Amino acid sequence: MLCVLTCLSGCAAQTAPGSSTSRGDAPPGRSSVAPARQGQPAESQRVQFIPERLTLPGHATAAVQPAVTVDGVLRVPEDVEHVGWWDGSAQVGEPFGSTVIAGHVDSATDGIGFFVRLRRIKVGDTITLRADSHQLKYRVTSVRTVARKALATDSQAFKQTGPHRVVLITCTGNFHRDRGGYDSNLVVIGKPLGLAR
Repeated sequence: MLCVLTCLSGCAAQTAPGSSTSRGDAPPGRSSVAPARQGQPAESQRVQFIPERLTLPGHATAAVQPAVTVDGVLRVPEDVEHVGWWDGSAQVGEPFGSTVIAGHVDSATDGIGFFVRLRRIKVGDTITLRADSHQLKYRVTSVRTVARKALATDSQAFKQTGPHRVVLITCTGNFHRDRGGYDSNLVVIGKPLGLAR
């Protein structure tokens, strides 16, 4: 609508070629054209936010911290009770793209991590993301295991096109100390239940 109004306002302000008629010297009996008004875009009704809290089924809650990618590796929080929102992913409530959150399943020094709970999550379960007074609930639509080498290329977990969704990622499979960790990732995908509010 804004584009249409802007184009029309540009046309309305023009005079015919060769015409010297202006608003101040319109011929008697003829009204001049009033200046066009610029359209104002409506304020967006869509709430978008960076997640600060994640709640899994059973009311287990973890703090969510921004996580960056360094040399192609997503750096999740060292505290195994916290999880990380990939800062290259969609914000909660955006119309498109994945809100990607990753966390540890465990740690050699700190024990069991918050995302060990993903091993019990099922299709149909509800996940909630919050920040301040805003929240958005998601229904789990997919739970699958992806080979660690294929996570970035084949799983589409980091895809930022298509309808909005949440993607939760942690480690699973067999642990290989000599290879630096688990051989697979658990990828949980959820579809938003309405709009963020």
